[in-house]
Amino acid sequence: MCGTAKGFGVQAVSSVCARGDGLESSDCTFLPTQPGYRTVQAYERKQLLERVERESATVGADIPETITVQGKDIDLRTFVFEIKRRETVPAGERDRVEQAKRNLRRERTERIELIEEGDITREEGEELAGSIIGIDRALNALESLGPTDLEREQQAQQAADRKRWMSFLQKALGREDDGASRRGR
Repeated sequence: MCGTAKGFGVQAVSSVCARGDGLESSDCTFLPTQPGYRTVQAYERKQLLERVERESATVGADIPETITVQGKDIDLRTFVFEIKRRETVPAGERDRVEQAKRNLRRERTERIELIEEGDITREEGEELAGSIIGIDRALNALESLGPTDLEREQQAQQAADRKRWMSFLQKALGREDDGASRRGR
C-alpha cells in the first residue's frame, strides 16, 4: 500500500503495490476509508425501488414530521393534519395546497432518481425509501381531500335547481317546450 492521503479520508492504493511486486508507482487509485461505506448494489437499488412502488407501501406508514423540500424544512405532518382537519380546503388555502403537492411530487421524483443513479450507501437508500413512502402518504392524504371549489359546486347546484324549477313551471302552466309553440303553430 502506498499510504493514506492525509486530510482527504481516502487511502491510496498503488496498482503496482496491489499486485504485490513491491515496486513503488505514482499510479494510485483512491478508495474511501469510511467504515462501512459501500455503494448500494444494483440488486439493492431494485429492491428499494420495488419497496417504494408497492401499492401497499403507504399502509401503516407515518407522514414525516419534517422534510426538506428544495432546501427548505417543512413541517409536513403539521401541514397535512391542519389541512385534513377541515372538511374542505378554503379558497385562500387552495393554491398553497396545490403548490405543496407539486413540490412533494418533484421531491419524490428527485429522491427516486437518487436511488436509481446516485452514489449512496444501503443505509442512505433505506432512508430515502422511507422518506419517499412518507411523501407518498402525505400526497395520498392531500389528494383525498373533499371538493376544493365549493363556490363553483354551489353555483352548479343553483343552476340545476333553477332549470328544474323552470321545467316544472312550464309543465304546470301547460307550456311544455315541444318545439311547436315556437314555430308559430
